[in-house]
Amino acid sequence: MKKTIVSFLFVFNISYSQSFDPAVFEHLDDFFNDAIFYADKFISPATDAAVYQSSSGWVSSAKVNESWNTTLGLHSNVFFVPNRDREFVLSNSDFTFLKIQDATSATIPTALGNGQQINIVDSYGIINPNYPIETPEGIDEDRIFYPHLSGSLSIGYGTEIIGKFAPKTKIKKGEYQVYGFGIKHSLSQYIKSLQSRKINLAITLTNSIENISFNFLDIQTDFGSLGINRINGNINSWQFQTNVSKEYKNFEFMLGSMVNISDFKYTFSGDKGTAEQSLKIDGIGPQDFFNERLKAINKTKINSIFEVAAMYKWNKVYFQSAIAFNRFLNTNFSVHYKIN
Repeated sequence: MKKTIVSFLFVFNISYSQSFDPAVFEHLDDFFNDAIFYADKFISPATDAAVYQSSSGWVSSAKVNESWNTTLGLHSNVFFVPNRDREFVLSNSDFTFLKIQDATSATIPTALGNGQQINIVDSYGIINPNYPIETPEGIDEDRIFYPHLSGSLSIGYGTEIIGKFAPKTKIKKGEYQVYGFGIKHSLSQYIKSLQSRKINLAITLTNSIENISFNFLDIQTDFGSLGINRINGNINSWQFQTNVSKEYKNFEFMLGSMVNISDFKYTFSGDKGTAEQSLKIDGIGPQDFFNERLKAINKTKINSIFEVAAMYKWNKVYFQSAIAFNRFLNTNFSVHYKIN
């Protein structure tokens, strides 16, 4: 920290002729910690939700397809935003450098919350004496809709290669995208008693990438903006799932159990800010320095998710409805076309 303060003072004193008490820069580390604390509280509910959004709809059928059968699917997902993840209580006691303007505590939205905003200022009037920090707005939606495409190719021996891709979806104050691939293998092909009763059992391993981003803090200071006005959550999820289904005439009813391990990494993106050239901290600009500090909230989480689904087959067209649930609730309706 001492090196940070010295380099900060050196560049700052070259760029500005105003005289400041050097003691105030001893609180810079507290300022960075406060900003990272708030970033975690704001975006974590949304990245947790993104895992559920990407987990559902991987398997359309647990049965064995003939070699080189190819299927394409169009999916419509609706994620229901729970009330508990829309807001959190922020108190001045949570901060060491910043404070809520004209209050000791406030209920403010996460990225999944509403558009309510409050002002935050620094306790010493140094970082932003003339520019209060306005907290970011949430998406202010009860349900999040997003589409994605899927495809599967049977390569024989009861094995299929599957994939999904969602175009970048605009949501209020943010964006979302997911894509990935996987492999599914039939276990019921080895169990004649299941085959005779038209019961299918399959296991699937998938890997997906979820990217989600939101507007964040537009911090204006006397030496320029700091370049943390947008925050990204980048998630890499490995998922193992087991599906069992029962065929009845043109219907297939399916149950699924999923366990995924997700690595969460966060970065500030967008405009680097007007302070980028005039302010250097340990030789790098504010945004890059914040991103180094933001690594402190990177994490790995394990989720257990359940899914129920029903499919109706009409010639080469299949209609499926699925619900994934546990901590969150995500619905998926899809139309599949079997090419061959």
